[in-house]
Amino acid sequence: MADSSFDIVSKIDRQEVDNALNQTVKEVGHRFDFKGTGASISWSGKDIEVKANSEERAGAVLDVFKEKLIKRGLSLKILDTGEPKLSGKEYRLVVGLKEGIDQDSAKKISKIIRDEGPRGVKAQIQGEELRVSSKKKDELQDVISLLKGKDLDIALQFTNYR
Repeated sequence: MADSSFDIVSKIDRQEVDNALNQTVKEVGHRFDFKGTGASISWSGKDIEVKANSEERAGAVLDVFKEKLIKRGLSLKILDTGEPKLSGKEYRLVVGLKEGIDQDSAKKISKIIRDEGPRGVKAQIQGEELRVSSKKKDELQDVISLLKGKDLDIALQFTNYR
């Protein structure tokens, strides 16, 4: 009997992020507490840039964006938020998006699977993803629930389950 397997990846649905960003732009434009503050949020290359006339306003715009991401089913772990910096008369906050599993995180996940997972499960690192394989599908389900229970600093998705 062939091994069953699945992949652990960390991918971002850019369309959903864009939809959340557009909803945030609309809400910031219509809300009374943002009127006249110069508050805005937009794409800046691959990152997202928040501008406002105060540090608190920039944080409030970011909170609205986070709320929209959650409503769209995206994890807040994809955000790499910097500190607001004063640029002229406005504060700018650059928010990066984290995608892919770096080597350190992959090794950490692999160690969790080895130490706490079922005996017959193997995890191998393949670039920015991990392939987990086992003879029994039940063991793979156990690994998925084990990783969902862990508080890792990256958003994980489980794909190619076969």
